[in-house]
Amino acid sequence: MEGNSKAGTTKLSRAITMIVLIILFICFIFPFLMVVINVFKTKGDINSAPLSLIGKHGFTLANFPKAMEKMDFVKVFTNSLIITTSATVLTILVSTMAAFVIVRNAKWKACSIFFSLMVASMVIPFQVLMVPLVSVYGGLFGVLNHRLTLILLHVGFSVSMAVFMFHGAIYTNIPLELEEAAYIDGCTRWQTFWKIVFPLLKPTIATVAIIDAMAFWNDYLLPSLILQKKELYTIPIATQAFYGTYSTDIGLVMAALLLAMLPILILYLFLQRYIVKGVTSGAVKG
Repeated sequence: MEGNSKAGTTKLSRAITMIVLIILFICFIFPFLMVVINVFKTKGDINSAPLSLIGKHGFTLANFPKAMEKMDFVKVFTNSLIITTSATVLTILVSTMAAFVIVRNAKWKACSIFFSLMVASMVIPFQVLMVPLVSVYGGLFGVLNHRLTLILLHVGFSVSMAVFMFHGAIYTNIPLELEEAAYIDGCTRWQTFWKIVFPLLKPTIATVAIIDAMAFWNDYLLPSLILQKKELYTIPIATQAFYGTYSTDIGLVMAALLLAMLPILILYLFLQRYIVKGVTSGAVKG
């Protein structure tokens, strides 16, 4: 009897867990489904029946060319691609090398202090630094309205988290004996890092790449502060062209959002098999 009751309780708990997960999944995916459904409707059909699969005026692709023309999609897509790719690559290169130095020189007090400061900086919200940042870079240095400024700021704000993740991955999963064997074979520390350590960090690199690429691609606040010239706009800033003072063309907004989501969605599909492995690879084993 006790065994049957325990089995029944286990099945019930699993059923409840599954129901809760399904509800959460529906809540999470619902906004995306709304975009996909309504992007192929006219403005009137979206306003009158947003939940219907097909509007009264039928299936239409007119929203896409109109949205691309109004937001100058080719230019803003190129800007977003340059900024996101450059910032992501720089973040990975800088953080992997920094984490390697910190892990392999843990006895140095400077490394411990530096790593502690980086971890502590992760709790500082960007909004605290927002006004001083614009004042310093705009008023004193005059380096606003440059892609390079935005790229370096993205790297600066994201490198602490990346170093933290790579630090755990190197400390946990890469034995020192591998590097010692490479030194015996005649490799320098530089060669050992790029030929031995860096390839073994592939899962964590993929995880950091997708996290940072999503953050850089979708960021609105920092680019809006740094980039004031229209020819430098990224996709999130360019989507503001669809929001008027008195009216908004929802169909064009949906098309712009879908165009903005597709590159990151494709990147995630290519790297998803590394995500879980990369997150767990930095866990400290007991």
